[in-house]
Amino acid sequence: MTVQESGAEPRAAGMKDVAAAAGVSLGTVSNVLNRPDRVSPATRAKVEAAMTALRFVRNESARQLRAGRSRVLAYVMLDGSNPFFTDVAAGMEDTADAGDLSLFLCNSAHQPSREAAYLGRLEQQRVQGILITPVDPDAPLLGEIARRGTPVVVVDRTPGGTTHCSVAVDDVYGGELAVRHLIEQGHERIAFIGNHTTVGQVRDRRLGALRALQAAGLGPDRLVDLTTTALTVADGRGAGERLAGLPAAVRPTAAFCANDLVALGLLQTCANLRMRVPQDLAIVGYDDIEFAAAAAVPLTSVRQPRRRLGRTAAELLLAEAEPGHEHRQVVFTPELVVRASTLR
Repeated sequence: MTVQESGAEPRAAGMKDVAAAAGVSLGTVSNVLNRPDRVSPATRAKVEAAMTALRFVRNESARQLRAGRSRVLAYVMLDGSNPFFTDVAAGMEDTADAGDLSLFLCNSAHQPSREAAYLGRLEQQRVQGILITPVDPDAPLLGEIARRGTPVVVVDRTPGGTTHCSVAVDDVYGGELAVRHLIEQGHERIAFIGNHTTVGQVRDRRLGALRALQAAGLGPDRLVDLTTTALTVADGRGAGERLAGLPAAVRPTAAFCANDLVALGLLQTCANLRMRVPQDLAIVGYDDIEFAAAAAVPLTSVRQPRRRLGRTAAELLLAEAEPGHEHRQVVFTPELVVRASTLR
């Protein structure tokens, strides 16, 4: 059965068409869609059969317009090319699915203007809530959006105040874990590879590295900064070439990379230059993405609970609607996963 007006293209069936075909009221069709427990099984089956015959598709946008809020959550991630963030998003999707919600993904690519544009569009679309790994966790726009009625949860960063819920990992402790392990392996001159001047998480990881050196009685000069512009495989390759070009007397014997992509790029350069890992250079990454264990030399890495991070963030976002909700700052503890790239 199709719905067609004389001389016109076939149009999509509406709720009135379903009601007429099933011989029930418009209110009964609405109950089948929104409150099926109020409809008897026999009537519900009749309405569902009419929907199937008419190829009825619910107009979700119209329903959302009436309700004033969509059934959509959104995640504005910092770097869509980094598997860490897609793993976090998978955890958010677990929570969204359980609540019969959709999850939209947006990639700011570390660009404040692009982040702001996405936030504006999402607010206009009346999404139910926004999850964001922001360029700046203390950006005023995040607070403005929340005050206008769209809940915001900060992911993988901890804002300075308590105006939002947030979920993060103790990156200072993660940096301590990485460098303490390298010191225990006998390394006393360690390269730190990452863009710590622009990314807060990386800055915290470097701080943890300095604390580990201090605890071992080693000065901050034992940490050799090889600063990158981003955190990609290409940046890791470039840092590896710079490291290899240092005089042997001052060249680090180990490297702590700000994430696994950088570490994998460094590993590629070592292979190209015939530098043995870990004999000539020990390498520790961060995040423990899936590729870390599958590398040519399995990579020692600081593991973050990526999927759990996403699930928890989405749960906090949904809890914003509960009476008496209080903002929470959840911080997870990372763990070191030791593999062949540091074991001689």
